[in-house]
Amino acid sequence: MADLLKNLYSPSLIKNLANAVYEVDSTFKKEAFTKAILDQDWANKELKARTQHVSEQLCAFLPYSYLNQLEILQKVAPKFTGFTGTIFPTFVELFGQNDAENSLKALKFLTTYSTSEFAIRPFLKANPSTIHEFYKWAEDPNHHVRRLASEGCRPLLPWAMKLHQYVKDPSPIIPILEKLRNDPEDYVYRSVANNLNDISKHHPNLVLDLCEKWVNESKTTHWVAKHALRTLLKKGNQQAMSIFGFGKIANLKIHQVDIAATKIPFGGQSKLAIHVKNQGESAKFRLEYAIGYYKKNGSHNEKVFQLKESELKKDEAIQFEKKLEFKDLSTRKHYRGPHYILFKVNGNSVKKIDFELE
Repeated sequence: MADLLKNLYSPSLIKNLANAVYEVDSTFKKEAFTKAILDQDWANKELKARTQHVSEQLCAFLPYSYLNQLEILQKVAPKFTGFTGTIFPTFVELFGQNDAENSLKALKFLTTYSTSEFAIRPFLKANPSTIHEFYKWAEDPNHHVRRLASEGCRPLLPWAMKLHQYVKDPSPIIPILEKLRNDPEDYVYRSVANNLNDISKHHPNLVLDLCEKWVNESKTTHWVAKHALRTLLKKGNQQAMSIFGFGKIANLKIHQVDIAATKIPFGGQSKLAIHVKNQGESAKFRLEYAIGYYKKNGSHNEKVFQLKESELKKDEAIQFEKKLEFKDLSTRKHYRGPHYILFKVNGNSVKKIDFELE
């Protein structure tokens, strides 16, 4: 994905940026700026390096005070939305650490056109009291700002600096998530769920207790709780299962769990056939399977896939097939050798099937 995203920083984008800055500041040397960015190393720079390089050249070609630079860039930023707009929050991250007050105001403004979720994190790390600004943002009328309040303090935000203080003690984050759990914008409440999922990896009981309170509060908080507990559900955490009313696995009779072939050609496919019956009271069941992919070093990497969640009445059965494919993907490379499938009910492995990728 990084290879695709980095190409968003194309020569035409850089020229558009140069022209946009020139429209605000007629002394801006746009040709020299463009040439300085598109240097001989440009093609080899990855996504983050390109973003940083552009920001550094903006600083170099705007020889003013930091506040004057911000004034110019905040006039330019609305023309560059989406991921390419992260140039401007990155500028604040790189050059605004000594002026937190104005930098935070700028990041709040800039996030409405792109996102400041990455750039805000060094400010939190340097000064933990910055979180109090997040409490204000959580009540902002603009949903992009409200999302920043949650997304910016995620302990384990992908592609971003890890916030070790919140990995250790996430309690300062909780008031933000409490405020935003019923937000009308899915863009915001999805961030709340992702933040809680991050927290669950080190503080599962905290997240379980919160989700138990929220699960039946509203349709939105039910979704948030379910998504927040996705890692714990995949791990088969039984408290997480009980929060969503999943039944006892002892009541589920396994009539059939079979793979169509135990020897599968490399790059080929097969089918998983499943037939189960509920012998107890009416209840929901979470059906999953995990594939143990054979790795080059001889070990296995287990990946869990959800089949379905189904409510079964007493003596009700379900029967279905699932196609299995073993073609290489950008995210997964297959190796010939012994693999396995684990059929899971409510997170518990109930049957293992061995097969060979030839």
